Formats: sequence, C-alpha cells, structure tokens
Amino acid sequence: MKQCKYIFVTGGVTSSLGKGIIAASLAKLLQARGYRTTIQKFDPYINVDPGTLNPYEHGECFVTNDGAETDLDLGHYERFLNVPTSQANNVTTGRVYLSVIEKERRGEFLGKTVQVVPHITNEIKERMQLLGKSGDYDIVITEIGGTVGDIESLPYIESVRQLVWDLGDKNAIVVHLTLVPYLAAAGELKTKPTQHSVKTLMESGIKADILVCRTEHELSSDIKRKLAAFCNVSQESVIQSLDASTIYEVPNNMLEEGLDTVALKKLDLPEKGLPDLTKWNDFLHRLKNPKHTINIGLVGKYVELQDSYKSILESFVHAGASNFAKVNVVSIHSEYLTTKNVADKMKNLDGILVAPGFGSRGIEGKIETVRYARENNIPFMGICLGMQMAVIEYARNVLGYENANSTEMNDNTPYPVITFMEEQKTITDKGGTMRLGGWDCEIKEDTKAFDIYGNTLINERHRHRYEFNNYYQEAFETAGMVFSGVNPETKLVEIIELPNHPFFVAAQYHPEYKSTVANPHPLFVNFVKAAVDKKLNS
Repeated sequence: MKQCKYIFVTGGVTSSLGKGIIAASLAKLLQARGYRTTIQKFDPYINVDPGTLNPYEHGECFVTNDGAETDLDLGHYERFLNVPTSQANNVTTGRVYLSVIEKERRGEFLGKTVQVVPHITNEIKERMQLLGKSGDYDIVITEIGGTVGDIESLPYIESVRQLVWDLGDKNAIVVHLTLVPYLAAAGELKTKPTQHSVKTLMESGIKADILVCRTEHELSSDIKRKLAAFCNVSQESVIQSLDASTIYEVPNNMLEEGLDTVALKKLDLPEKGLPDLTKWNDFLHRLKNPKHTINIGLVGKYVELQDSYKSILESFVHAGASNFAKVNVVSIHSEYLTTKNVADKMKNLDGILVAPGFGSRGIEGKIETVRYARENNIPFMGICLGMQMAVIEYARNVLGYENANSTEMNDNTPYPVITFMEEQKTITDKGGTMRLGGWDCEIKEDTKAFDIYGNTLINERHRHRYEFNNYYQEAFETAGMVFSGVNPETKLVEIIELPNHPFFVAAQYHPEYKSTVANPHPLFVNFVKAAVDKKLNS
C-alpha cells in the first residue's frame, strides 16, 4: 500500500487563532489538487466526547453520520471538504485514557506498569494513523487542540515527535500556527511571541516545518526573513494569515501564500497543477455580491456564545449565497421573550428559526415565538427542540390542550405531546446515549418537505432523547398539521408542517450538520428563499 502522508497542525501563543480553519483550508487546497485528504482533531480535555459539555463551555457539539458527538471543528472540516467525518476523526484525552485503562483491566499489558510513555503515547499514535492505514486517503491532517506548552497537550506533542521520527520527515511534517501581534503604542509588529512559541515546540523535540503567522498587518520580507532565521525554517515556509472578512476566503489566501505548495514540496509529492477552486470561488462570488438582504431571528438559549449555534450560522451563509442573499442573523434570547414583548422583538424579521437545546429554561419564550410566527405568517423553521416547541404551541393554541407540554419540562402535564423515547427509559449514562447520527426519513408526496427534498427517502443526523407522542397524531392531523416525514422503522415523527402558511416547517433532526459549501442544505435554502420572498412582497 502507498505510504499515507501526515501533516500535524499545532498552535502557539494563544488559543482561538484558527487552527481548524487553517487545517481545513490546507486540506481544501490539497483536495482541489486531486489528493484524497481528511482532517482529524485530537483534543486534550478528559471528557470522552463533547456530548456532555455545556454549549457555553465548548460551543456546539457536532454530530457525524455514524453517531459520534464531536468537536465543532469537524463541522468546518465537512463544510470545506464536503466529505463526511466519523468517530475516528475526533479523539479526546478521555477516550485515549479510557481505552488504555480498559486494556489494562483486561490484562493486555501482561503485568507491565502502565505509563504515559509508552502506553498512552502508543494509543495516541495508533489513533493518529488509523485513517491513514485505511487506504482511503493520501494525506491525513491532524489538528492538535490547545497550545504548545499546555500541560494537558504534552502526551500529544510527544506522540507527534515520535511519529515524525518513525515515519521520516518526507512522510510527516508539522505546521505551527502562531501570532505576530501589532503593538499600536510602538507602531510595529512583534516577532518575539512566535520565537518563544517555536522555542517551546523545539524543547519538546519538534521542529516546525512551516510557520503560519496570524497577523492584522502584512508581514514585510524583513519580518519573514527574521522569523525564518530565528525559527529555523526557510523563508518560503513563513506564511502570513491576515484576518479575512469570511473564513471561506482563507483557502484562497493560503493559496496565494503558497502553503499547499510548500507542504507538498516537504512531503515530496507532485503539485499536480493548480488546484481547481471553480465551484468554491463561484460560491464566494455569490456570497460577496448579494442581491438581497434579509433578517432572520435565531431564537435560542445559548445566544451569548455564537459557537453554540456554529453549524446553523454557517448553514445560513451557504443558503444565503445560494439565494444571492445576505442573511443577517439576529440572536434573540428566548429566556427574555414574553407575550408582551414578542411582537416588538420580532417586528423587523423576515424569518424566524427556533434553535435546538435542552432543559426547561427559556421554553415559554420559544413557544411564544412559534405562536407569533404562525399567526403572522412569518416564515418559520424549527430544529429539534424547535420542532417540539412548535408541537406544544399548536397543542395549546389550536387544539385547546391547556398546559400541553413535553415530559422533559413537566412530568405531570395532562397532555404529554412530547415524551421520553421508549428506548431511553432504562438509560442512566448521559454521554453518547441519545438517538445519534444518521437515520432514515420517509417523506410524503404533495408536501412542502417533498418539494424541498425532491425525494421520498432521506437520511439526516439526530441528537435527542424526546420525541412526538404518536398517541396525539390523529388529533393534530384533524386540526390541520401535516406530519410530512416519518422514520420508516420507529414511526418517529421527523418533519411537521402547516400547509396554509407561507413556510412553516420544523424537523426533529439537525439539518445544519449536513450543510456544506458544495451542498447547501435544501431546508435552509428554501427557508431563506421564503424569507427573501416575504421581504420582496411586503
């Protein structure tokens, strides 16, 4: 089998510099040159996966087709590459240690003292090469979470050092992302933070092959030469990464800087001509030249942290470009919405999305939002909990089921229109135990959902414990609600809609997880189109 090549992306100086975007951009360029490329993320926290983390702690929990709860960076990987990721693409320290401890309990180490080196590092190295040994990829890019020098990152850094030595410098290289800050008082860019970061990396036994420098100002050739000289890299390997107006510009910026060319040269791989970014740049053109501007209200309970709804926000970017529309997303905290103020909060919106979430906080505000959208013919979309709120609102205000609710919010509700899934009732562990990953959905013809998908069978990703209570299905249908999508095996209601409304569609699944630059999700595309139509006709 042909040797897979490995690129490791590390970070220094500060977190949130954008390792994920740089990794995704480099992968996009390599993919556009014809190389089969994937990206994986190794996270240094001890949670087994981010599924049990509060969105305020870690942002969105992304879900893959195979049901893995993963870091939100995997969403970027999929959106850029248009290739599904899996459980193998995201590994945490918790998962590594859990695996090693389970092996020790089974006696697999034959009485040896289990230590960070070699047992933990061997486990990490094995997982780092898992995708590369599958034969499916020419290049595997591995993003290492955290920053160099962090205590929790040390086993990963040591594993990278060993792998680079094992594989040889033509088969494994290190791209180090760092910061070149601009000091306004001095009026100049400072290279010392980058030098210290590279020095810290070298103290761990790793030499950076390529430096990607985040900066607010152009790096002069003198600064690049200085960085090259004091960080032991060639001058062509010093790549500047200026702030971009959108993350989707970064691949072109990295192409201009020659990041992919330098990486291929160091990996002893042919360039295969210029990367084909025709479709990518067509998307960028539409993104930058909108013909319409619309306001979409995002009603949720984690709106203070934008990363909590990262995939939703990016789906609006994709759907907006598809409609030649700029989508202004207006974040509205559902906890502070009431019957009295909902009209004022919603008055300038062309569409309303009620976001997913867990727990009772902010629920009544979401229900009021749905009522306002339904009664005022404002294009509405609900996702997961948003669909459940649409069901509760309809039960209360159309069917007359006073105090109808979800058993998640009220165990004693007289009308449990949303209830705990049967198979969830015996589960006690919280991590990785919801309905997760891709599930089939059968769509009825002559419905809005069929118009949107153009298909009677789809597969979408899920992350939930509660579902529509089918006991009430007949009553809802008699009152005018259409259940246009249902799981063929479990009969779980997947899509609801109101036919006598410009656009009122809600889904139990998470369409945002499957929207990419190359394939904007049709549900978002049609929702944005409905909002544009409302704006044009109002």
